[in-house]
Amino acid sequence: MWFRIVCSSRESEEEEKKVVREGMASSIQLHGEDSVVLRVTHSNMKTFNSDIRFSLQLTVEGVKDKLWKKCGTSVNSMHLELYDDARNDKIADLSDNSKPLGFYSPLDGFRLHVVDLDPTSISSGGWLEDTSLVDKYQISEEAYNKRQDTFRKYKEKISSQVPATVEAKIPDTSMEDLCANIKVGSRCEVEPGAKRGVVKFVGRAESLGPGFWVGVQYDEPLGKHDGMVKGVRYFECPPSHGGIVRPEKVKVGDYPERDPFEEDEI
Repeated sequence: MWFRIVCSSRESEEEEKKVVREGMASSIQLHGEDSVVLRVTHSNMKTFNSDIRFSLQLTVEGVKDKLWKKCGTSVNSMHLELYDDARNDKIADLSDNSKPLGFYSPLDGFRLHVVDLDPTSISSGGWLEDTSLVDKYQISEEAYNKRQDTFRKYKEKISSQVPATVEAKIPDTSMEDLCANIKVGSRCEVEPGAKRGVVKFVGRAESLGPGFWVGVQYDEPLGKHDGMVKGVRYFECPPSHGGIVRPEKVKVGDYPERDPFEEDEI
């Protein structure tokens, strides 16, 4: 007898928990059904296309009040139309401001079209989309050149300083003297990395900077190009075997090609 009473008590508790769970689920479901996501478009703005969630209890006037903050059309100048684009069908004109949105039975994915009735609206004529219609501030060349805080003045200052710095750092005559012992066809070793190869070019390369340069075809694919740099062909070599460096980084002499299978002596 006592066992049956205990079982009955446990069954009652389980039933109560089940009722509570079902009630919570129903509450969540009802909450989800209390709102709808509509795609909003605008009569004056081709690029305005936004998905907005609305409460079904919100009145049409409340919907308009929410929309004017997003599109700029005043509540009194706004007319709303509801469409089902999937069926290419106009559902309704939302003409009664006092009715709730749910009265028109909108579904997720329906389109809510805003019609701006104000011919002087800020959105009319493309003013909120076409930047070419906006007056832009312009300054004459003469007035711009008189200003000292412009990018042009800064660029001129930097340009006037850089050549002098480069020339002072790497004199042309010094590099020419270094190149005197570097001949095209000579075996060489390039630092850093002790990369070995053959000299393929010696001379000036205006596109790379002032002074003299040495082009090298490396024995292994340790380079950055095939002898063409910035659209200028300085020498020919296989892809990824070419490099152009300053002469002070190149040593010419007896630098035979390394045997990749050669083992170091122990």
